[in-house]
Amino acid sequence: MRVLAVHPSALMYTKIFLRLEPLGLELIAGAARDAGHTVQIIDLQVETHQDYWRMIQEFRPHAVCFSGSYLANIPEIVDLCRETRVRMPGVFLFVGGHSVSFIARDVLALADGAIDCVLRGEGDATVGQLLDTRQAGGDITTVPGVVTLTAEGPPPTFVKSLDMIRPARDLLRHRGKYFIGTLDPAASIEFARGCPWDCTFCSAWTFYGRSYRTASPTVIADELEAIREPGIFIVDDVAFVHAEHGMAIGEEIKRRGIRKEYYLETRADVLLRNKEVFRFWKELGLSYIFIGMEAVDEEGLKQFRKRVSLDRNFEALEFARSLGLIVAINIIADPAWDRKRFEVIRQWCLEIPDIVNISVMTPYPGTEIWQSEARRLTTRDYRLFDIQHAVLPTTLPLEEFYEELVKTQQVLNQKHLGWSAIKDTMGIALRLALHGQTNFLRMIWKFNSVFNPKLQLADHRRTPRYEMPPQPEAAEKVDRRTLYVHNPAGRRSRTIDDATEKFVEETRMTAAE
Repeated sequence: MRVLAVHPSALMYTKIFLRLEPLGLELIAGAARDAGHTVQIIDLQVETHQDYWRMIQEFRPHAVCFSGSYLANIPEIVDLCRETRVRMPGVFLFVGGHSVSFIARDVLALADGAIDCVLRGEGDATVGQLLDTRQAGGDITTVPGVVTLTAEGPPPTFVKSLDMIRPARDLLRHRGKYFIGTLDPAASIEFARGCPWDCTFCSAWTFYGRSYRTASPTVIADELEAIREPGIFIVDDVAFVHAEHGMAIGEEIKRRGIRKEYYLETRADVLLRNKEVFRFWKELGLSYIFIGMEAVDEEGLKQFRKRVSLDRNFEALEFARSLGLIVAINIIADPAWDRKRFEVIRQWCLEIPDIVNISVMTPYPGTEIWQSEARRLTTRDYRLFDIQHAVLPTTLPLEEFYEELVKTQQVLNQKHLGWSAIKDTMGIALRLALHGQTNFLRMIWKFNSVFNPKLQLADHRRTPRYEMPPQPEAAEKVDRRTLYVHNPAGRRSRTIDDATEKFVEETRMTAAE
């Protein structure tokens, strides 16, 4: 079959600070191609709907699959599927990805028959089987993870080994368009999949069933050698959970003399536990480290259920700085914040040298916060679920909340992208521009055109084309079994040693499965 794999358009935040290679879609494309199908990719982060229709006309695909990793992209995906169905009545249309896996039937209902199925869970595990079954005229509901309007297949399955699946990077056009910070251009790579923790605001653990699986160091090094981009974003939800694995990858990279610049995300307690790993990776080219603090007071940390004390968070920041790393942290803005709270956050952010990102607390399907907060939603418009809009009641009038939020973001923007900061980065920007890379330079000037309280408020006033269904009353206690996409398999699903397993259990706050 001829298969077109589609990544939807960029979200608000990614229009400025980063634009990541669609690695998940490349993995799907690679798996489909390995199964014998002819595949092309289009990424609407960097191309247009006009480009999509041109590819549809020229390629004439038998199947089109969409990446549904973000809720805010659902309306665009549904609209494209509806129009594609009109233009090509016989084409096989399906959607997969993280977010859509939790709301498969809702999306199918919105599409009103335009989407043939949703493929839940790890699509690279079964996309080949799905396409083969469709091509042979078989029953697609025999494929694990498939959901249709009228039936559902067996539970999703994992890929047998992360070493067996390789992304089809060669199919992605415009590779120079992907960047994160000053890593321009940057490719993305996966060292491990899953997360063994269980933070209330996150759906990584519910998607993967608290599993944690790793790729072998030799396969990772092979992939790094083949990547042309000098910058590398490591997509793992928590990098280097297992110290031995991180060291083994590093040793293989060092042995081969691979030189890249790396950006990764991790937890404060993992950084402090595995200091030698991060110190070693600094020597290998680790440049940026993102630490999700989420809150800067003990009560906030309890709310988001991270058993990491505030002192340990600050200790982790100090250690990362001592390595000479550029540190970025995330703070979640609670809709309950008042003007005083925003001012406290602004002052704190200005006192520290690190890059601070402010996102808005947003309940997502698949999270425990969704189970407890979904009935309180002030909007059910999918487009607003992008962590930059308030979808829960705000203490301040909504217009004032956005004014304070954007004011805080502007202060941080001036700190890191203002004229004083530009002096420090102009050399980098000019060097990149001389090599034809202008993503970082352009983002400096785009902030005010994207982050604007009047525009954010106007987004709420648009008539939604597609809305989430009303949610039932929250239960007194969350039934965690209803959250999972991949069912948990306990200890055997985590590729970590016993000491690391003990560490994980001590730093989460619920009972083991």
